[in-house]
Amino acid sequence: MLVIGPEDAVRSGLTNLSVKPMANGKLAVQRLSDTIAHELERRILDGALKPGDRLQPERELAVELGVSRPSLREAIQKLVSKGLLHSRQGGGTYVTDRLDAGFIDPWQEMLRQHPNIQGDLLEFRGMLECEAASLAARRATDADLQRIDEAFARVEALFAQGTSAEVLEQQVKADLAFHQAIAEAAHNVMFGHLTASLFRVINDHIDRNLRHLRRTEDDWRELRDQHRAIWEGIRSRDPALASAAVRRHIDFVSESMVARARHEERETRARVARSLVRSAPLKGEAAEVESGSQ
Repeated sequence: MLVIGPEDAVRSGLTNLSVKPMANGKLAVQRLSDTIAHELERRILDGALKPGDRLQPERELAVELGVSRPSLREAIQKLVSKGLLHSRQGGGTYVTDRLDAGFIDPWQEMLRQHPNIQGDLLEFRGMLECEAASLAARRATDADLQRIDEAFARVEALFAQGTSAEVLEQQVKADLAFHQAIAEAAHNVMFGHLTASLFRVINDHIDRNLRHLRRTEDDWRELRDQHRAIWEGIRSRDPALASAAVRRHIDFVSESMVARARHEERETRARVARSLVRSAPLKGEAAEVESGSQ
């Protein structure tokens, strides 16, 4: 960053620089493209721009930011070089998942190799989501509450439907979107990105848990009641109530996970037993084999 006096900045006539006053009376001057890149980077961090989102057309974004298109292009290229954006020739510019991928990739592999750590991940999820719900109850804006309302309404509508594979996939996505909307309403950059990363790591386990809970009406009704309690806690601006509702939900999911593991173990043993019975020769067949060999 270049530091010059006010009169020098005026005389320079450089339109590709942005100028900021400093405490010592000098002006901090940086390239306009750096300022634009910083703004776009902030939107990515805040979650206003999410992985997979496409940037507005260049002309529209330049007008919104009040900058020239060449400066905008230079800023976008800086973020492409950082790995935060990806340009497709003739197809626009998109936000990458680089911030999340550094967390996701190694943990997905660890979870495949060591499935017993899913309990630790669930414990971490509980700590993360309890605090996120508490912060959301205090900090959520009207726009945040609207997004949470819409996410909850979608959960309610989908969870009232059947059990087909297609519906279940939509239920998983709606469940995750509801919890993610709460995390983003906490207005803490780390909560938003860590929650999104964690959900991508444990997505398969959430899918399997929902399949298990769908087996009984009582469990399914309890799950729906828990989502409503979380929503009501945040809606009522009660941090303690919202946090307690999430804790109840995570404890229930943890118990369900243990029950599901036992159920899967029983089914595995039953399949092995049936396989052994089918492969074992009948007494008559065994006698024929023995007499034929003599």
